[in-house]
Amino acid sequence: MIPIRNIYYMLSYAFQVLSEQGYKNIETEKFDNVAELCAAILSKGVSLQLKRGLGREYIEKSESLSSLRGRIEISESVKTRSLLKRQLVCSYDDFSENSYMNRIIKSTMELLLHADIAKARKKELRKLLVYFGNVDLLDVHTINWKIQYNRNNQTYRLLISICYLVIKGLLQTNTDGTTRLMVFLDEQRMCRLYEKFILEYYRKEFPQLSVSASQIPWALDDSIKDMLPVMQTDIMLTRGDTVLIIDAKYYAHTTQAQYDIRTLHSGNLYQIFTYVKNKDSEFGDQPHTVSGMLLYAATDEAVQPDNSYQMSGNRISVKTLNLNCEFKEIASQLNEIVEKHFV
Repeated sequence: MIPIRNIYYMLSYAFQVLSEQGYKNIETEKFDNVAELCAAILSKGVSLQLKRGLGREYIEKSESLSSLRGRIEISESVKTRSLLKRQLVCSYDDFSENSYMNRIIKSTMELLLHADIAKARKKELRKLLVYFGNVDLLDVHTINWKIQYNRNNQTYRLLISICYLVIKGLLQTNTDGTTRLMVFLDEQRMCRLYEKFILEYYRKEFPQLSVSASQIPWALDDSIKDMLPVMQTDIMLTRGDTVLIIDAKYYAHTTQAQYDIRTLHSGNLYQIFTYVKNKDSEFGDQPHTVSGMLLYAATDEAVQPDNSYQMSGNRISVKTLNLNCEFKEIASQLNEIVEKHFV
């Protein structure tokens, strides 16, 4: 079980804006569940956005008007007999608050009103919803999360990310098509947050390292690479000719069992070994060190992997990160990994 406060710290690293002054008071609050935490972040974030002004975008509208505006829709005017009312159907672009991102935020706040959060928090959300009177609701099951950000809407990045966590974490469809609330943040959603947290932690706390989620090219004997999968790392730490590739894994079970014998997840081990050997080949005859690590989030199981292997000239480690402790201890565990590999 991860303490709620640690979820906040993980979000703070994953989304650096949470470390800014406007969100500081959230850190001192106590939360009963993750939905409560997300509601608090969303409430504070929307309040800050309202001070800046809700984002607007041009939205095409079509309606019957007494005066001309935009493009006249002749066929629609005839079909609807608007001419009899001395009107014409016109299509025009309206610079409106009814943007897609505002609709996502409003739909998420409406969903949170039905979640297991405090009455005071729901009251905050209802007050904020007043400012979204001109914004339509969306079907939360069909939201397109592929949103393009730019200088004008960059402040929405955290808000939309929190909305994603809320909607994906709270909703589940029953077999009859109805919707019910479920336990917040399943394994898949936590896995993404876990990866992002570790990546951003190292970026912030170890500026002397090059920290990225880089792709590794295949070490091919010829140029034929058709149908080969992309080797996308979770975290790659580099300093000079020393590289550590970390694959962050958030599973309910850190090992697999067969005939009562616990072993490492074979697919995970094959994957990190492949990453390391292909990265290793990039250096050629140049002196270098490339290592790999499977970093699992620790569970309450009796057996927790803590192994280090020498495989074909490279070190492959399998470790666990205990998230059920004070955050300074989590930071200490992550710092120790760097200290051991970049002495």
